[in-house]
Amino acid sequence: MTAMMANKSELLELEKGFWTGDAAYFKANADTECLVAFPNMAQTMSNADLAETATDPNRWRNLDIDLKGIIEPGSDIVMLTYEAHATRENGEPYAALVSTGYVHRVNGWKMMFHAQTPLEPAAKS
Repeated sequence: MTAMMANKSELLELEKGFWTGDAAYFKANADTECLVAFPNMAQTMSNADLAETATDPNRWRNLDIDLKGIIEPGSDIVMLTYEAHATRENGEPYAALVSTGYVHRVNGWKMMFHAQTPLEPAAKS
């Protein structure tokens, strides 16, 4: 089996979709189970439960992703970490250090791990 190099831009597009996509996007692009870690929640979630968290596709805008690192520990696993800046639907700025893990399945890359550590948003000028 040949090593499968992950396409960085493809993964970043997938990642952006998780910020802006709807429940159908989550169902199509998350693995059967996904490990999540947020300040108020850390657990394993089923694909359906995770998709239910994407009830409002307009919850984020002005998303900026600054990739900090990407590793491929196996031919079918890739981990990326980045700094994200976005604006919530209510106009509130949000910033976080984010890490996401993907596993390659027969139908493409699927998110199987996602963690966010909020940062203090930069003061508005």
